[in-house]
Amino acid sequence: MDEIRHNARERARQMKLSYAGAVTPAEAHALMQAGATLVDVRTTAERNFVGSVPGSEPIEWTTYPRGERNPAFLDQLEDAAPKDVPVLFLCRSGVRSHHAAIAATQAGWKEAYNILEGFEGDKDAEQHRGNVGGWRKAGLPWIQA
Repeated sequence: MDEIRHNARERARQMKLSYAGAVTPAEAHALMQAGATLVDVRTTAERNFVGSVPGSEPIEWTTYPRGERNPAFLDQLEDAAPKDVPVLFLCRSGVRSHHAAIAATQAGWKEAYNILEGFEGDKDAEQHRGNVGGWRKAGLPWIQA
């Protein structure tokens, strides 16, 4: 786990991130297996239709269908993840989770990480997700409702 944390911190330095670091999906899975809390910040609709990570904590960053920031995000996070336990944030492609990691760090979480590539990864040449990076593409555990 020390190597993963080191790599995450190095990425944070290179990317000028204000939180503990950025991890690949495989690194996030390893940290989760070691006791970190994985928080899925996608909407309930996204998780239901696209899939989710078993054992993750679902806390929307933005609400569906309005797309407004969830005003209870930090309160819900506090209920789901102690501030002294590493917390990993996952969204579709790594953008909302980046903002969630910033907010968590500002609110006092010591180790907040963004999961690079997200659940579905970037779009491919045909503008489809799921073929270029992401949790699912990495073959990590996931379920679909």
